[in-house]
Amino acid sequence: MSKLQDISPYELMAWMQAQRPFALLDVREEDERQHDHIGGEWIPMDEVLKRQQELPADKPLVVYCRRGVRSAIIIQRLQEKYGMHNLYNLSGGLTAVRQLGLPL
Repeated sequence: MSKLQDISPYELMAWMQAQRPFALLDVREEDERQHDHIGGEWIPMDEVLKRQQELPADKPLVVYCRRGVRSAIIIQRLQEKYGMHNLYNLSGGLTAVRQLGLPL
C-alpha cells in the first residue's frame, strides 16, 4: 500500500499563488457541496471509483472533504485499485481551510 501524501491548507494556498498546475476533487455529498466549497471537480465519494477515468493522471490531484477522513479513504482505494500516485489529501479538509481563514 502506498503512503498517503498530505498537503496542508497553507501548502495548497502556496500552490495556488505560484500557479502550480494541479487539480482539486471534492468528494463530499451534494448538500455539502452546495453549502461551501473551494472549487475543483465534484464527484461524491461513492462514485469516485466508478468514475476514475475522469481523474487527471498527469498532474497532482488534491482530494478534499469536510475534515480529511473521506478523502484519505478514497485516496487509499484509488492507490490500491488503480495504482495512482499523484494524489494528495488536504489535511483537515475544508474545515481546516475555513478555521485558518485562508482565502481559498
